[in-house]
Amino acid sequence: MERGKKRAIYPGSFDPITFGHIDIAQRSLKIFDELIIAIGDNRNKDPLFSKAQRLAQINEIFSENDAVQAVMFDGLLVDLARQLEVFTVVRGLRAVSDFEFEFQLSSFNRKMEPRVESFFMMTSEKYFYISSSMVRQVASLGGDISDFVPPNVSADLKNHRR
Repeated sequence: MERGKKRAIYPGSFDPITFGHIDIAQRSLKIFDELIIAIGDNRNKDPLFSKAQRLAQINEIFSENDAVQAVMFDGLLVDLARQLEVFTVVRGLRAVSDFEFEFQLSSFNRKMEPRVESFFMMTSEKYFYISSSMVRQVASLGGDISDFVPPNVSADLKNHRR
């Protein structure tokens, strides 16, 4: 990724990545030249897929888009921002409850690293109800998840269920 371009980090667990996540990533590229999808773990949840598996899924999804790069990270987002020298963070919002959590997280991040700015995007109305945890639950019960995740992720979820 080149210096001097408008760059942003889109952090999350992406376990699994959904069409809602992809929508936020694609729409953010209307504003930013380059997007770094930063794959971390939510310490409050046991991940279904390893970070390496999630990285592979995301790389496959965005394989034809040079403006998107996926990376794995541990620890604090502000440390990753410093390491990459990228201080704009993209976050998707589905509901008011998301805003309350994201506002608090954004404030914490900014306190730890004043250069960090958060950019909030509303999820498209066609995806606002999708969450990774709901997708995992439906998939674990053998339900059809093709409307919620790309084919490669759907196949990985089916394989994981077996």
